[in-house]
Amino acid sequence: MSAADVVSRRRFDPRWGGIAITLATVVPSAAALGLTDLRITAILLAGTAVAALGQICDMTRLPVLARLTVQSVAAGGVVLCGVQITLTGHWPDGPVTVMWIVGVANCFSLLNSTDRLLPVVAAVTAVFLAGAALILAEPAVAVLLATMACASLGLLGSRTPMGSSGSLFIGFVLTCSAVLLIAGRSQDTIGAGLVLPALVAIADTGFAFACTGQISERLHRGGLDLQTVAGTYGAAAGAAGLLCVCVAIGLLAPLTAAAAGTVLVVVAAFQCRTRRVTPASRMAPEQTPPLIGAGAVPQQARGPHRWDGEGLF
Repeated sequence: MSAADVVSRRRFDPRWGGIAITLATVVPSAAALGLTDLRITAILLAGTAVAALGQICDMTRLPVLARLTVQSVAAGGVVLCGVQITLTGHWPDGPVTVMWIVGVANCFSLLNSTDRLLPVVAAVTAVFLAGAALILAEPAVAVLLATMACASLGLLGSRTPMGSSGSLFIGFVLTCSAVLLIAGRSQDTIGAGLVLPALVAIADTGFAFACTGQISERLHRGGLDLQTVAGTYGAAAGAAGLLCVCVAIGLLAPLTAAAAGTVLVVVAAFQCRTRRVTPASRMAPEQTPPLIGAGAVPQQARGPHRWDGEGLF
């Protein structure tokens, strides 16, 4: 069996961690909240549909257009149930909300391609968003987010891959929850409430599309190990979440908090020191991992920072 065959089979195996985190979030939330809040019910149902889509993507190839269509329909259902950005108060708010939910959910999904960073970011973000929800008198949203935080923490010590199923579910629920919390508020509060909870995911995706590699890759090239990189991402998500809570309390102006968080993440990412890594093709014969010649694909052969080869969409 060739190395390409091994990678292909790994790519299309189902990721059971995604099923676990979906069930661990949906079932307790539905049991605690019931079906009385239409907005929460819509988020749970749409999130489950997106998770099912991700599970199918883990097992077989789907065109990008088909994936985006399903995600857009799920986001549209949530919008029809009252989870909507209220920038203008007119019909354009609906399409804008759908595009934001789908885009940011996929930004969170991209975090799942490196070092299992997503459970750390999801747990920290959900905890601070739950605190903001309590401050803003949205206890149902707080329960949903607290449940997701516990489910994400449960995957930190597990080696079960999350896959597209779990990553899309997490991104979808976190983004919808943030949209729900800022609905009907001032435009500057809406801007800060949308950007801050997703700041780490958006910045990471921005660096990836700017052809500089994800921020985690820069940290790895700087010599940081997996645990330190995960802790760095968690600290960044915590800082952004703390700014969210400060805005909810009224300690900071929304635009000031959003600008401060953005500058902090971008400057920190650019300050990451990199070092040259000897390409695998130039390694001395005695340095070549013995398993490569046997057709296996060890972690070193795939790169120490990637664990399952998943990407955006």
